[in-house]
Amino acid sequence: MRIREAQPDDAPAVVALRALVFPYLVRGVESTRKMIAEPVPGRDWVAFVAEVDAEVVGWVTAQRNASTSTANFGDITLLHVHPKHRRRGIGTALLTTATGHLAPLGICRLRAFAQPEALPFARRHGYEPSRELRFSALDLNPAPALPDPPPGVRLLPISDLDPHLLYAADVAAAADEPGDVPVDSISYESWQYDVWDNLGLDKTASIAAEVDGEVAAFSLVKRDGDRMWSDFTGSLPAYRGRGLARLTKTAALRRAAADGVRVAYTSNDEANGPMLAINTRLGYRPVAAEWSCLADLT
Repeated sequence: MRIREAQPDDAPAVVALRALVFPYLVRGVESTRKMIAEPVPGRDWVAFVAEVDAEVVGWVTAQRNASTSTANFGDITLLHVHPKHRRRGIGTALLTTATGHLAPLGICRLRAFAQPEALPFARRHGYEPSRELRFSALDLNPAPALPDPPPGVRLLPISDLDPHLLYAADVAAAADEPGDVPVDSISYESWQYDVWDNLGLDKTASIAAEVDGEVAAFSLVKRDGDRMWSDFTGSLPAYRGRGLARLTKTAALRRAAADGVRVAYTSNDEANGPMLAINTRLGYRPVAAEWSCLADLT
């Protein structure tokens, strides 16, 4: 078994492994290749793979969380090992390597994510479950019916928007999202990398609701073939309670379905009642759960 830093040419094997362990996640080969080759600046992001006989059997990423005002907070994400290679110390080796990358950066508090069956592993390594996340899927044959937009609301693809307007709306909508730390320090450069320049972002299927020239709500679609991920659906606080989040998400789902997408996936914090209610109304069904888990780095 060998742990090494991921390389761009690992992307096909990494995506195949992720599809096996997390079939409800959506990220294509080219998007993964770019993420490895051109890491987001300012986060000290790195990915590691585990190899057995030159085969990629494990993956993990580690980064400084630069989207929160909480100081010295780091994330270890998507730690997973091929089912045939578990209970051989590979997961521990990946976690140790990721932690070793973050420790010299002054990170004091760590967050990782675990499927329910992996919670004993998390606890053995000093992580305690914090928040439950629900992953849901929606069959888009047929796509949900589109409600009539309220008077004064215009639906348009985000390709027609100035990205700075969408960034401002995204920041405002995310400010009160439930989570372990507030999402209140997203720079435009970081957002541009994660969202606007993401190779998987479908700017035609992603839809915004415009009111008096302002982005009032939006739903972002990231796509890989006939599968899509609802990356974020949100509305500005001043426009909530008008059905605009459901409207934009429905429009995005219908646009994606018309272009060949057959299944949509999304995730929500279990405390996000309004968005869970929207997804239930649209017909999403739960397919998996994960827990965020927190640990002190000493």
